[in-house]
Amino acid sequence: MQLIKNLKWRYATKKYDNSKKVSEKHIDIIKEAIRLSPSSYGLQPYKIKNIKNAKLREDLKPLSWGQNQITDASHLFLFCNSIEVTDKDVDDFIKLKSSINKIPVEKLSSYGDFIKTKLSKKSEIEMFHWTAKQTYIALSNAINACAELEIDCTPIEGFEPEEYNFKLELNKEGLNACVLLAVGYRHNEDTAQQATKVRKGLNKIFEEI
Repeated sequence: MQLIKNLKWRYATKKYDNSKKVSEKHIDIIKEAIRLSPSSYGLQPYKIKNIKNAKLREDLKPLSWGQNQITDASHLFLFCNSIEVTDKDVDDFIKLKSSINKIPVEKLSSYGDFIKTKLSKKSEIEMFHWTAKQTYIALSNAINACAELEIDCTPIEGFEPEEYNFKLELNKEGLNACVLLAVGYRHNEDTAQQATKVRKGLNKIFEEI
């Protein structure tokens, strides 16, 4: 299976060749993989920032534990989860679903009400963690797309979210800095590429009950 081959090929790249850039054609494929990611109720409660500004990336490096991937990777994506999901967000989704599936909004209103009711039962912290979980599903699709294209990537949690939120004024957009994804091509001096992948055996992960 090609997916398994891809997953064996990829690794969390530590050192990027900053002279190599990922083509916009391939970036568009990665973006589409993110867009098509599944999410609960189909709401996609996140936004992805494509950080292109070199000066900004330099400024963000100290807020990311000084990791070189922040500045040396071809592209840097910041996955932001929504702090909350409002009734308007649900209404907008229902309108979009109506438009795409050619179903009158009135016939979807009960589904919209169902979503609103379920979401209203979540506390503020539950809502925050729920949207973050949805964001990680999108991240996973991006990682798999990179592997299929034989483009290196590094998911990064080693950064200061609150500092990112302040620097990028994310709270004003109702967003939180959730996780980073550096994308590019490995440097031939990156010794991490020589390491054997370490994963638990199937019998340690799966249990029949």
